[in-house]
Amino acid sequence: MWDIRAFSPLDLTALVFFVAAWVGYSLAVQRRRGDRLSLSQIMNRQRRNWAVQMIARDNRVVDTTINASLQNGTAFFASTSLIALGSVLTLSRSGDDVLNLFSALPFGSATTRATWEIKVAGLAVVFVYAFFKFAWAYRLFNYGAILIGAVPPKGSGAPEDVMRRAAERAGAMNVAAGSHFAKGQRAFLFALAYLGWFVSAPVLMLATGGVVWVMWRRQFASPIREALLAEEDHHGQ
Repeated sequence: MWDIRAFSPLDLTALVFFVAAWVGYSLAVQRRRGDRLSLSQIMNRQRRNWAVQMIARDNRVVDTTINASLQNGTAFFASTSLIALGSVLTLSRSGDDVLNLFSALPFGSATTRATWEIKVAGLAVVFVYAFFKFAWAYRLFNYGAILIGAVPPKGSGAPEDVMRRAAERAGAMNVAAGSHFAKGQRAFLFALAYLGWFVSAPVLMLATGGVVWVMWRRQFASPIREALLAEEDHHGQ
């Protein structure tokens, strides 16, 4: 029977820090405004711009090809998350050997069989969450392909406002799919940090901080973000 009391106060503190870092980072990426837009938010603008550009095209081959590439990438990550989940479940059967390995590592701490099983279960939950996000993103990209096909083609005689609303629906669906895909990828990165808990609680906190720092720089301080903002400013002038 699992008992949370098997964990030390330091372990529980590290776990709370891990969850708080994940939730806090996710909220920061989604809710930043003004000049501090995240890279994901900037790309969401481009997704909507792409959808509007469909109105001017007679042929939608380019659009369907782009959507298919996004779908294929999502399917790859969804299958990868299932493989990772299977590997995690295998870990639960070889606890004794792995316990000895991790306890022998530098900064490693002694772990009981009960705490090991709880940690493995937590890692499995992370990959299950990732799978559901990728699977839903795949479905939304599929819906997006349908909405792309529903945009009236140029020269069809449909009113411009009808065409624009149809394109905006396709863009909104693509933004939603991209958001769920990003959450699945984020789960993968935090799963890497979570592995630190198998060594010790301080390693978990250090790994979590490192993952957040890397992702934060990519979202808010990367050359790609600066280039996109500069391009938007150029076109806005």
